[in-house]
Amino acid sequence: MGATKSELFTPLQSELASLAKALAHPARIAILQELLQKNSCQCGELVSTIGLAQPTVSQHLKELKHAGLIRGSIEGSRICYCIDTTNWNRQKSLLEDFFQELPPLPQSCC
Repeated sequence: MGATKSELFTPLQSELASLAKALAHPARIAILQELLQKNSCQCGELVSTIGLAQPTVSQHLKELKHAGLIRGSIEGSRICYCIDTTNWNRQKSLLEDFFQELPPLPQSCC
């Protein structure tokens, strides 16, 4: 989004859009599900589990880390990833609040 248009949106709207962008790829959803299921740091196992090339998985991990959903720690020559629980809970609350704020939807719109 261009800098000249960002003032049109609230910080909350921008944060929700950033979260939606981070979640907007099925590989990222699969990575998050894997990290949530294992409930521990994962290193090279993600590549074999997800089934994508290592550079592709790395790029998706970078996006998830940038969004604050995961964190990485260096263990020897490897980076291990896990859910960033503080940010995860905040983002989860933001989404829950957003959906709860919606008024009842009409049965049909057209």
